[in-house]
Amino acid sequence: MNIFGVGLPEMAVIGAVALLVFGPKRLPELGRTLGKTLKGFQSASKEFEREINKAMADPEVPADAAKPIEELPPGD
Repeated sequence: MNIFGVGLPEMAVIGAVALLVFGPKRLPELGRTLGKTLKGFQSASKEFEREINKAMADPEVPADAAKPIEELPPGD
């Protein structure tokens, strides 16, 4: 098991340190908070990806919008 480059032994050490620092009563509360935070980030990431895909598929985008800057006519 390898999450973010952290293996099982490293996760066990992190868990033991968290248990010592926060104590057994606050640890479940911190875990729930961390889980909700990560779920919120995941949801925001999916929404951002959905909006980007929607914008890329939008047929109302002008044809010259996809051209490199060098090919665009000079502005006023």
